[in-house]
Amino acid sequence: MSRSIPSANSPRVGFVSLGCPKALVDSERILTQLRIEGYDIVGSYGAADVVVVNTCGFIDAAVQESLDAIGEALAENGKVIVTGCLGKRADVIRATHPGVLAITGPQDYASVMSAVHVQLPPKHDPFLDVMPAARRRSGDRNIDVGVKLTPKHYAYLKISEGCNHRCTFCIIPSMRGDLVSRPIDEVLIEAEKLVKSGVRELLVISQDTSAYGVDLKYAAREWHGGRHRTRMTELCAALAELGVWVRLHYVYPYPHVDEVIPLMAQGKILPYLDIPFQHSSPRILKLMKRPAASAKTLERIRAWRAVCPQLTIRSTFIVGFPGETDAEFEDLLEFLHEAQLDRVGAFAYSPVDGARANDLPGAVPEEVKQERLERFMATQAGISAARLQRKVGTTLQALVDQVDADGAIARTAADAPEIDGVLRILDGSRLKPGLFVDVRIEAADEHDLSGRVAV
Repeated sequence: MSRSIPSANSPRVGFVSLGCPKALVDSERILTQLRIEGYDIVGSYGAADVVVVNTCGFIDAAVQESLDAIGEALAENGKVIVTGCLGKRADVIRATHPGVLAITGPQDYASVMSAVHVQLPPKHDPFLDVMPAARRRSGDRNIDVGVKLTPKHYAYLKISEGCNHRCTFCIIPSMRGDLVSRPIDEVLIEAEKLVKSGVRELLVISQDTSAYGVDLKYAAREWHGGRHRTRMTELCAALAELGVWVRLHYVYPYPHVDEVIPLMAQGKILPYLDIPFQHSSPRILKLMKRPAASAKTLERIRAWRAVCPQLTIRSTFIVGFPGETDAEFEDLLEFLHEAQLDRVGAFAYSPVDGARANDLPGAVPEEVKQERLERFMATQAGISAARLQRKVGTTLQALVDQVDADGAIARTAADAPEIDGVLRILDGSRLKPGLFVDVRIEAADEHDLSGRVAV
């Protein structure tokens, strides 16, 4: 649960944030508005006057986790406001937890605040009410970056909401709507504030980063005396001027992704692409309503690595999709061997209430899905281990995340927080979080690296 230091007599809100980084950014925005209006964020149910639960509803497991979190908050506190993706399915929430006070959907910040106001009116503070919002409870040098749920040295930068795709396994558009891009100057101003506040890594996120700006017809805006189009490539080039790590997530494999590879080769943004390929079979991809085929994807991967040999590619896949044959699964394993991806996540297909894929014929038995998932992950584990082993004996720049008496936990350019591996710095106990350091790699396994500070 998110928390801050309570002030005397201030109204107190407990906050539970679930789901993906995009939902985390929604939580940060709600928490920032709560702080601006004088609410204190507390870290226990017992200390809270009301609890807000930001939910996830993408897959059945996430729905259950959200319902469990709501139930726990109700049992421990009794006054609960629900927001987030599952809020689009209010009937599901009410059926299980009829006692919740209010339900709002994702990125509906005004409705969340209205619900909080009804249950817990803000108290008038003459000093805060006459202060400019940008200076309220802000950090060093009066820089207002709002409440962050990430460590001080990295932050998620959300560039758009929603998605124009209609993948048959996904219900995100029904929850978050169609693509709505933020104007590029607004994104760059936020990014600059984050960097000035001490952020050393910006993680660019959206539902579809490659589509950024298409809804705005790539309109140009002014920033630092120059004209910049609201488009992924131009955004990356502008962010590169800030002198921090810039990492791209949720990149749909459009042709213009090729344009950002030279920026990676030149060291302007991190040589890292998070592209959810989902499968290699043209037939399965068509059933999923996803683009591309394995042959063209492999050609593009080879071309990207020819331009930027240090490129790290992370991807996700679904095994056991309705209609997937044994031969198509074997082809997927062969694709893994050919593609030599660095980081891979996989899921056995799980029906999601409201997804069109549920109606497809040829459901794969659960035991077959699990067997395929195990084979898939075992295959990729060998590939990942071999690729990491090549880094032993090299010196890599790393960003320190945590430090204790046993050393430090850091990440290289190839490692996104929370989802990829880590670099354990064995002699890093005197380092500090947020510090860049060169590390000599001494060992590797299928996920992580270890080494010592390079002298």
